[in-house]
Amino acid sequence: MATVKNLFERNFLEYASYVIRDRAIPALDDGLKPVQRRILHSLFEMDDGKFHKVANVVGHCMQYHPHGDASIGGALVVLANKEFFIDRQGNFGNVFTGDEASAARYIECRATALAKAAFYNPKLTEMADSYDGRNREPVVFPAKIPAVLVMGAEGIAVGMSTKILPHNIIETLEAEKKCLRGESFSLFPDFPTGGLVDISDYKDGNGKILVRAKLDLSDSKRIVIRELPFGSTTETLINSIESAAKAGRIKIQSISDFTAEQVEIEIKLARGVYSQDTVDSLFAWTDCEQSISVNLLVIQDNLPAVVTITDIIRHHAAQLIRILTQELEIEQQEVQNEIRSRTLEKIFIENRIFEQIENRKTIEGIEQAVIAGFESFPKVLPVTKEDVERLLKIPIRRLSLYDSSKANAAVRDLNIRLKEINTYLHDITGYAIAFLDTIIEMVKKNPDYNHGNRKTIVGTFEKIDIKEVAKRDIQLKYDRETGYLGTAVAGEIIATVSSFDRILLFRNNGSYMVIEIPEKTFIGENAWWIGIADKEILAKTVWTIIYQESGFPYIKRCTIESWIMNREYPLLPDAVTVLHLDNRPNFDFKLSYTAKPRSKITEETFKAEDFPVKSLKAKALKLSNRESSGITIL
Repeated sequence: MATVKNLFERNFLEYASYVIRDRAIPALDDGLKPVQRRILHSLFEMDDGKFHKVANVVGHCMQYHPHGDASIGGALVVLANKEFFIDRQGNFGNVFTGDEASAARYIECRATALAKAAFYNPKLTEMADSYDGRNREPVVFPAKIPAVLVMGAEGIAVGMSTKILPHNIIETLEAEKKCLRGESFSLFPDFPTGGLVDISDYKDGNGKILVRAKLDLSDSKRIVIRELPFGSTTETLINSIESAAKAGRIKIQSISDFTAEQVEIEIKLARGVYSQDTVDSLFAWTDCEQSISVNLLVIQDNLPAVVTITDIIRHHAAQLIRILTQELEIEQQEVQNEIRSRTLEKIFIENRIFEQIENRKTIEGIEQAVIAGFESFPKVLPVTKEDVERLLKIPIRRLSLYDSSKANAAVRDLNIRLKEINTYLHDITGYAIAFLDTIIEMVKKNPDYNHGNRKTIVGTFEKIDIKEVAKRDIQLKYDRETGYLGTAVAGEIIATVSSFDRILLFRNNGSYMVIEIPEKTFIGENAWWIGIADKEILAKTVWTIIYQESGFPYIKRCTIESWIMNREYPLLPDAVTVLHLDNRPNFDFKLSYTAKPRSKITEETFKAEDFPVKSLKAKALKLSNRESSGITIL
């Protein structure tokens, strides 16, 4: 049994770790989930400048991704609809309407120039074996921009989930530039569907936001939705509006969807209803306003970690410096090697060192002859066997057509480039900022990226309280003879309520309870009091109960501040008779006493305010030692 338990625990932990790290949660370094990384890797490998059938890309990617073509195709469409890293051709669906993409055999794609600039560098990319060991795939791309903020991400793993909102790419890169300069920065979401967002509780990426549709209220008799709140489509938004209309929350005549390239949902209002009066109800009862909780969970150092927007920007600023430094150092070494190679070639040809190998019979002799030929040129020493091998491979045609002036010009250009590289390395921060400026210009010139313009309006607005918007138009009735209370009861109208109201009722035995609006429920005959249970009002309301126990009169004054729904709370002892219940702070009442011999006083007047207000559990105060026969409220 223990063996099975241990096996289960180990396998579950391995499965949970796999789902967290290799499926659902994006990496901090490049902002990609594994399937997205494999798709981009496939596009880079297939890149020839032309569009490729998505079906071919999916097939190519299957050698890296073990979960089949459906998961790859779906992820590719989602990634393509982010717009930044995959060029599309064909029907990739509609983010506004929620329409699905065409079949993979009908649509085409390719990697964008931005994707290549941001991710592609085979010399720096760490590679690992694919799932079957036949190929090599990237562990993580050396990303030069915070893609996790640009694209956003959403995923559910085992025991944890991530919800990262997309941000404007230019604002993100500008924030990174400020970070590189040591300046303060802030960053807020920007959604492809536009709309409005309240970021007052965003908490640097780990709080929540309110999103709203953008409404056109220029016509008093109709409302046109021009932009969607993030997370909605025209279909889900229309369904929510129709549901609210059926429930009587809003009154509309018709709703029409004219969405094409831009969102246009027209709501015609009912007679006597105007757009300004309907806005709050739309935000309260439909998906025109939504609250979204954010959880910025990423894979950092091979472990899941909750970070902030500021953490990501700082991480990528440092990562950009590191990657650009590595790129420059690699290029520096390559340029130095090229200069040395061209210098050796120039000496080898111009000084006709190649003639010294004519009488050599062995490979060793040829190598020694070439090396000896360079001994009079100490600046290029030592000459290695690899140098000799490269020189001996020069074709005879190049030897005869060698142009010394062109060779000198090429070396001169290489030295100029070497000086540029050294300058960049001495001011790597300035070079990084210039690189980001290049990316920003690339985005601004591209209409596919909306020229980098912000789509979502940032502001603050109060969340609509559904209880305040809900109209009190439901009649609550009570039949005192049968003891039934509800909206479907034939009796006197006790109150006009909304579906969000709660009802406080006092039974004729002095107990009280709070219930939801019932359709029909039995509360007993001749209930003492029925009304709306508003905690703020009830906390200030003093309840006065006058009752009779064993013939003697008592008074109890208290307030009701809290309760549990549908639970009955007894305020009085058993077997008492309630004479009067009142919620006025001050009133006078007269008690009549049972006539007795030698007693001249037959009645007595009291003021309710003369008696203290105590807790619900406190005992009542005895009004008189004489038995009462009745009460009169003055």
